Amino acid sequence: MDEPAGAQADPAGATAASGAAAAVRRRRIGVLLAVALFAYLIDLGSKLLVVARLEGRPPIQVIGDVMTFQVIRNPGAAFGMGQAMTVVFTAIAAAVIVVIWRIARRLHSLPWAVALGLLLGGALGNLTDRLFRAPGIFRGHVVDFISVQHFAVFNLADSAIVCGGILVVLLSFRGSNPDGSVHHSHHSARAGKDDDTTAE
Repeated sequence: MDEPAGAQADPAGATAASGAAAAVRRRRIGVLLAVALFAYLIDLGSKLLVVARLEGRPPIQVIGDVMTFQVIRNPGAAFGMGQAMTVVFTAIAAAVIVVIWRIARRLHSLPWAVALGLLLGGALGNLTDRLFRAPGIFRGHVVDFISVQHFAVFNLADSAIVCGGILVVLLSFRGSNPDGSVHHSHHSARAGKDDDTTAE
């Protein structure tokens, strides 16, 4: 007895779908790496520039007294928090990079690729300082130079991390997953809303 034509086509169709999914994942990983590289290079370049030109000199006013550029060596986390835990924050940054890379293996969402790229680039930027700046490996002080009045002194890596984190929160709130799927609870809420609209 001959097999149905559809049954014979299934393996080829599954292979094509798998290949298409892999291609999408590769493109999304490419976006993640491009965003991370851009964030990292901008952060690294800005730190090299301000250390060479501004360290040890009076602050430069950018927007009056509201925003100034002044170089500060920060042993803590972003925005100067936890200054006595330099090694711990170095380990956390390394762990974040590993987690992002593991998530990237199932990445299909473009917004998630951008968000993770910002987080990765920012984490790498500050980790580079931890590893290669004084006073020593794993204990290096991060270069901060953007000073906002009544707020904190930070750098572009911190900004990338914050922007990436905000985007992750927004995507999660919308029910989006890195693999392109949607949270079940989000589906249920949408379905309930559609049912209410239909009932009216």
